[in-house]
Amino acid sequence: MIQKIIRRATFPVQGLRCFFMLICIAFFSLALLCPALARISDQPPPEARAGALETAMDAVLVLRSTDAAEVFLGSAFLWGSSSGIAVTNAHVVGTAEEVLLTDRLGRRETGEVIAIDRLRDVAVIAVGPGTDGQPRPGLTPLMLPAVLGTPVYALGAPLGAEFTLTLGMISAQARQVDAAVPLRLVQHDAAVNPGSSGGPLVDAEGRLIGMNSRIADGSRMFVGIAYAIAAPDLSRIVEGLILETALPFPKLGMTARPLDRKTAQALSLSVQGLLIDDIRPGGLAAAAGLEAGDLILAVAGQPLPDPGSFVFALEEWLAAGEARLTILRQGEERHITLSFSAGDPGPRALGLRLRDGPGEAALPEQIRSYRPAALGISLGENGRISALTENSPGVLAGLSRGDRVLRMNGQPVSAAAFAACEITGPTLLLVEAPDGSTRHLWLDPWGALGATRPAGGANVLDPAVVVF
Repeated sequence: MIQKIIRRATFPVQGLRCFFMLICIAFFSLALLCPALARISDQPPPEARAGALETAMDAVLVLRSTDAAEVFLGSAFLWGSSSGIAVTNAHVVGTAEEVLLTDRLGRRETGEVIAIDRLRDVAVIAVGPGTDGQPRPGLTPLMLPAVLGTPVYALGAPLGAEFTLTLGMISAQARQVDAAVPLRLVQHDAAVNPGSSGGPLVDAEGRLIGMNSRIADGSRMFVGIAYAIAAPDLSRIVEGLILETALPFPKLGMTARPLDRKTAQALSLSVQGLLIDDIRPGGLAAAAGLEAGDLILAVAGQPLPDPGSFVFALEEWLAAGEARLTILRQGEERHITLSFSAGDPGPRALGLRLRDGPGEAALPEQIRSYRPAALGISLGENGRISALTENSPGVLAGLSRGDRVLRMNGQPVSAAAFAACEITGPTLLLVEAPDGSTRHLWLDPWGALGATRPAGGANVLDPAVVVF
C-alpha cells in the first residue's frame, strides 16, 4: 500500500519536471528567434512595401531626345515632395537643352535642362505641373547615411526596359570612385545597366537613398557592383544648382599620381602626398608656380593620406577663391598659393552650366534645305542609289547602295523627282531594297550625330522594328 502511494506521488513530480523543461526550451528558443524577428519587423509588410515602391515608380521618368528619332537617353525622377523639377545624370542629357520625358502613365512632355554639374554628374530639368495644374509629387531624399546591408531597389529603364525595378543591398557606404571628383558614392548590388543612369535608388519604404550613376569600371554591363550619388550629397548639389549658388570646381591643368612605396623609395622620400607628373601651360597650376616633380604634401595644413583627399581639401576652400599648398621641391618644403580664378575661365570651362541669360552668343546659322546630292546620295541610271559617302546622313538613316526611294512622307516619288527635291526637314522615306523588300527610314540631316549605323538586321538598325 505504501509503495503504491509513493508511486502515485511521483507522477506529479515528473510532470512538473517536464513542464519546467518545456518552459526553458521555449524561453531559449524565443531568445534565439528575437534578433531574427526584430530584423523582419524592421521591414514593412509586403503590402506596404509594394505600395511604397509603386509610389516611387510613379516619380520615375524615361528620357529621350526631342528630335524625330527620339533616341533613348536614360532615366530621371521627379524631385521633392512638391516641385517642378526632375533630376538625372549630366551624362544622360549630354549637351541637350531640352529632353522628352515620359512618365509611367505614358504622359509625354518636353523638359528644359536648366542646370548641369558635369564634374559631379548631376543635371536638373524643369518639368510641367500635373493634370490638376499642381506640382507633381516626387521623391524626398533621406538625409541619413546609407546603412550597410540595407535592402535597396533600383528604379529606371535599364537597356531601355522602361519602369524596371531590381533588388539589392548596400555593399559599401562611401566609396570615392574617381580621385578627381569630390564625391563618395553609395555602392550597391541591385542590377543596373546602361539606361539605369539617372534613376532613383530607394529603400523598402520608397525613400530616396541616392541616384544611380555608374557601373563598376572595366565593364559596360552590370557585374555586381553599382554606384549611386548619396541622397545627402545629391540634395546639396541640386539645391546649389537650383539656387545658382553652386561653386564650379576648378580645372587645375595638371596630372599627378599618389606617392606609392616603390616611387617613394626611388625618390628617397618617406612622406605621403601627390607627385605631379605634368603641368599644362596656361592652367591654374602653372599660374600658381607648380612644376612637374613637385610633391604636394598638404592643403591648408591638411595632410593628404590618399590621392582622393586632395579634391575634398580643395573643395573646402572654393568659397575663399584660393588654397595654400605645402609642397616638397628638390628636398625643400615650400608654400604656394593656388588661385581658383586665375584667368577667369568662366563656369562653362569649369564643368558647370546654369541658366543662359541675355547676351548669349548667337548660334551659327543653320542650313535650311538639302538636295540628295548634297547629302552624299548619288543615283544611277536605273533610279537606284549608286553611291553613298561614308558620313552621309543617308548612311546614318539606313540607306544602302541599290535602294530605290518609292515615297517621301507618304507621297509617291520618281527617281528624277527625288534627285531634284529639296529636303527641308526630317523626311520619312519608303525604300525598296534590291531584293524587293521595303522599309521606312527617317532621313534627317539635322539629327543628332552618332546615330546607329546599319548592322545587318532591321531591328538592330531601328529598335522600333520587330521581326515577327
